Amino acid sequence: MQDHSDHQPSPAAEPNGASVDTFVEHRRLLFGTAYNLLGSVADAEDILQEAWLKWDSVDHGSVAHPKAYLVRTVTNLALNRLTSARAKRETYIGPWLPEPLVTAPNAAEETEMADTVSTAMLVVLETLSPTERAVFVLREVFGFSHADIGGFLDRPEATVRQIARRARSHVQARRPRFDADDAARSEITEKFIAACHGGDLNALMALLAPDVTLWNDGGGIVTAARRPLYGPDHVARWLLGVMAKPTSADVRLEPAVVNGEASIVGVVGDYRIGALTYDIHEGRIENIRFQVNPEKLGGIQETGDPTS
Repeated sequence: MQDHSDHQPSPAAEPNGASVDTFVEHRRLLFGTAYNLLGSVADAEDILQEAWLKWDSVDHGSVAHPKAYLVRTVTNLALNRLTSARAKRETYIGPWLPEPLVTAPNAAEETEMADTVSTAMLVVLETLSPTERAVFVLREVFGFSHADIGGFLDRPEATVRQIARRARSHVQARRPRFDADDAARSEITEKFIAACHGGDLNALMALLAPDVTLWNDGGGIVTAARRPLYGPDHVARWLLGVMAKPTSADVRLEPAVVNGEASIVGVVGDYRIGALTYDIHEGRIENIRFQVNPEKLGGIQETGDPTS
């Protein structure tokens, strides 16, 4: 898999070794910050490029705290892009979902990347204002102090505390329910894959919660459901219908760890054509998010698109 968190600075800047080393030291944190703020792997990579250019051109002797400077730079670049991205989503075709990111099975043992939030949480974060999202991510995900965040955003510490409290309350009210441990989640994932491959409607319906909802993001580029699907019967029949299409003959469903959770990817050859993430509550699957927009799949590839 391409490690998006290990994005390298421009080769043109290599002569400045200290500058490169400092940036590389913090790049996982910087990528995680940008990704959690934007929900986009591609945009996060662009932000890192922009941040590198700013860092490489600054007088490093005047920067007392490089880590704080870099996080501040990435945060503000991401906030600018988030504002423009939300305007574009008003004309987005069909449901909008964040870009999935395949993470290592032992992601919990990594440092900053262990804090990459679930796809479900990224959807919840979309309901916050850009400033609320920045404060929540920096405080709740990466553990920065209110004073530090105030410095990043040019806001008084007291104001940041108020924003943090409001954002936390908002997220808690909308946080998806889930109660499955890793072993249970993996078992349900395996049964889901078997039911889809076997075309077993009853087995698939038995895995779905009574209030299951499926969102499918094709971005108007590939065929996808343009409205949410509701209920076990509707969702199961739609999923099996997709699997039964001639164009799906070569598709394999495989387990993968996406945004730190056991999930499913659709694979043709060596190329991953979609990611399916979901919540599990009381032993059943609910809130299914099916990402198939080819422009949003860079974060789940292992070898890249063979046609590129």
